[in-house]
Amino acid sequence: MGSVTWALAAAAARHGAEITTGADVFVVDPTGEVRYRADGDEHVIRGRFVLAGVTPAVLAGLLGEREPLLTPGAQIKVNMVVRRLPRLRDAGVTPEQAFAGTLHVNETWTQLDTAYSHAAGGRLPDPLPCEAYCHSLTDPSILSDRLRDAGVHTMTVFGLHTPHSLCSGADPDAVRGQLTRSVLSSLDSVLAEPIQDLLMTDAGGRPCIETTTTLDLQHALHMTGGNIFHGALSWPFAEDDEPLDTPARQWGVATGHERIMLCGSGARRGGAVSGIGGHNAAMAVLASLD
Repeated sequence: MGSVTWALAAAAARHGAEITTGADVFVVDPTGEVRYRADGDEHVIRGRFVLAGVTPAVLAGLLGEREPLLTPGAQIKVNMVVRRLPRLRDAGVTPEQAFAGTLHVNETWTQLDTAYSHAAGGRLPDPLPCEAYCHSLTDPSILSDRLRDAGVHTMTVFGLHTPHSLCSGADPDAVRGQLTRSVLSSLDSVLAEPIQDLLMTDAGGRPCIETTTTLDLQHALHMTGGNIFHGALSWPFAEDDEPLDTPARQWGVATGHERIMLCGSGARRGGAVSGIGGHNAAMAVLASLD
């Protein structure tokens, strides 16, 4: 994904785009004025359009408006680097087969329904429904030649039905540890060996494992309630009586202001890493310039 990002940035720069990183936006005006801080100074830029990739709640705050109530997140993400892929409890399935796509763990209908009930009642589900991915199988280039030749792989596991409310008022490190143990325990239930025994260690001897909670997302990325979708999910199509009189509305990126458009997951057809929100916002801008 880093290669894709750099390619997009390079293409934009070739066509005259100026990219500023480390900028802290603190005011967005409906007229197209944006105020931000960078390198200890305050700056002002103006544009015909402002495309916002932040959550609708964050955008409302920048506009000086009342922030809408957004559905909080309910997921936990655990990233790992393992010496090799783990063997499956089902000997008839190879690790390469199991992790080539999405491995669904403890996600039968009954298990999901029970987990939802427990989470809604303020309890951590056990077992925790989760989904595992091995990105290095899909794209080996994310690893160095040395690691790839040694059989090393990356693994990502998403735990579901872990509402943001579980972090409320609790010690963040304690919650992160509890959620990590729940994810690993759930994954181990379908493995023939503990996943922790396969973790690589860094230069300091620490296991190569990183857990990101909804609270971490809120603090690090200002992602409201840790919701990776920037709010509740909805159907991608417009209702029959919905006004589609502007390009922004047609493309599902409209806000309450003509010059301000959503280009992230908060857009009508937002899709996080898919980039759909950004594409649609760009199309709306081009249509508005005609």
